[in-house]
Amino acid sequence: MFTPTELLDISTLLTPENKIVILTHYNPDGDAIGSSLGLKHYLRAKGIPAEVIVPNDFPKFLKWMPESKKVIIGEYKRKYAFELISGADVIFCLDFNSPSRIGLLGEWLTKAKAKKILIDHHQQPEVFDFVYSDTVIPATSQMIYHFIEAMNDEKLVNQDIAECLYTGIMTDTGGFRFRSTSATTHRIIANLIEKGADPSIITSNTWDTNTVSRLHLLALVLGRIEVVNDGKVALLSLTRNELKEYGFQKGDTEGFVNYGLSIAGVKMAAFFMEDLYDDFIKISFRSKDDVDVNQFSRKYFNGGGHINAAGGKSDGSLSSTIEDFKRFLGEGEIH
Repeated sequence: MFTPTELLDISTLLTPENKIVILTHYNPDGDAIGSSLGLKHYLRAKGIPAEVIVPNDFPKFLKWMPESKKVIIGEYKRKYAFELISGADVIFCLDFNSPSRIGLLGEWLTKAKAKKILIDHHQQPEVFDFVYSDTVIPATSQMIYHFIEAMNDEKLVNQDIAECLYTGIMTDTGGFRFRSTSATTHRIIANLIEKGADPSIITSNTWDTNTVSRLHLLALVLGRIEVVNDGKVALLSLTRNELKEYGFQKGDTEGFVNYGLSIAGVKMAAFFMEDLYDDFIKISFRSKDDVDVNQFSRKYFNGGGHINAAGGKSDGSLSSTIEDFKRFLGEGEIH
């Protein structure tokens, strides 16, 4: 958490007169949107307006959250996003550790004269004016709740804040299944429920939104899942043509990698997908126990993330990338 002195300094910056912007990472997920909107609603409860800006669009299954339709999408409104960032007095940077993680907004953030406040749970954060970084906490949305606590503003937590933070924590913990989910996490979830977050409604709005095309993609992936490395690693993949054939929409493949991890005996799952427009392979990694996919992704696939959840990319073909992956496994990286 921020030091008492830092919290005091931040509190002096949070005034209605100051222009405040909230940024999150490229390809925003549930934690990115949940933490950003949760913070926005908290600031509003204090009488402080703020704008949320994301680099690119986010999945439809997250657009039920309060004020999600007012999120500014940088790739669609570049001029407006640039003006807000360059003219901001305070910029909150949520769920990313480097300007390179926010696409076209990164250069604008670096040049902005605003005070920059980082709240993030990824490893190796870069330098910001104020930094709250904790890799043990499972979701940035939980960190926003801790920030509200530290500001002695728990009484301001309303239903809008509760719904957004609950969603962020739920999605980034895989439905509270991941190892990083702690007793503290569950206590916060209980508090959010008391403040108006309805688990059944949030779960339905977020996860019970399948389209027929998404289920067709899932069936295709599961039909050719491959288990290697003595049954410890599962591989899943999709080609660009398959995405096009089944009418892929942003977010359709969210959670596919977890099906590999659900196989008995599997300690690591990897999902490889050709980008819909550009020539690269997007890779998602998940793992159990002490299998560190963060280090694996950093070492071999220009990525990173957390010990049990990480992402990466490859400029090779889908087949060559999968062959490289198997070769790296053969080097003894996963036991």
